[in-house]
Amino acid sequence: MTVTRLALDERFTGDDLDRDVWFPYYLPHWSSRSRSTATYALSDDGLHLSIPVDQPLWCPDLHDEPLRVSGIQSGSFAGPLGSTIGQQPFRDGLVVEEEQPTFWGYTPHYGHIEITMRGVIGTRSMFALWMSGIEDRPERSGEICVAEVFGDRAGDGRAEVGLGSRRFRDPLLTGDFSTISVDFDVADFHTYGVHWREGRVDFEIDGEQVRTVDESPDYPMQLMIAVFDFPAKAPVDEIEVPAPELIVSRVAGRPLS
Repeated sequence: MTVTRLALDERFTGDDLDRDVWFPYYLPHWSSRSRSTATYALSDDGLHLSIPVDQPLWCPDLHDEPLRVSGIQSGSFAGPLGSTIGQQPFRDGLVVEEEQPTFWGYTPHYGHIEITMRGVIGTRSMFALWMSGIEDRPERSGEICVAEVFGDRAGDGRAEVGLGSRRFRDPLLTGDFSTISVDFDVADFHTYGVHWREGRVDFEIDGEQVRTVDESPDYPMQLMIAVFDFPAKAPVDEIEVPAPELIVSRVAGRPLS
């Protein structure tokens, strides 16, 4: 395994993403880089991930539900062309459509990780930060969802925030995911974080602990930050206005003290 950085304090300054940390594609091994490239820009208030009306569907011939996504990830792993080895397979029988280099940008193993972000989303869109096993072995595939917000569960100063663990192919996890109700506007900046250690993950929102899960993945994990659009949730001819957007002002991670 390549040794990666132990800490991160990303403010998204400069003219482009730091390509030593971020991979601006969403699971490109199941499609290609050209068909999974994020739409993004860096501004004074941070990283803007957006989904313009002309952005094509992601994996339209394979993914059951129509989906558009702009996301970045801090790691990537997949097998050779034509193999079935790859992160986050979403159906049986998937094969690698385009080979990708293994990338260990920022892949911590335990620590405190947090993100400050805000989302402009409607009833058919969502945004999220989750941590996913690098899957250099299939069982290292569990997830920690730091925050997941669907637009049809947010509004009028309240939101349902999903957080917790997901098992997938990790036999040592059971999965413990749920939502909590918060009294704030997700269109404003808020900080979502986890304190991740052996056997336990504490979840925080704006510095306040809101939930604990008594299990945790025990391997390196990559960060995945994305905004999604689900066209099937609206009439075919309807375009969501404003376009879904996720603005991230900071991502930080540090080892356990």
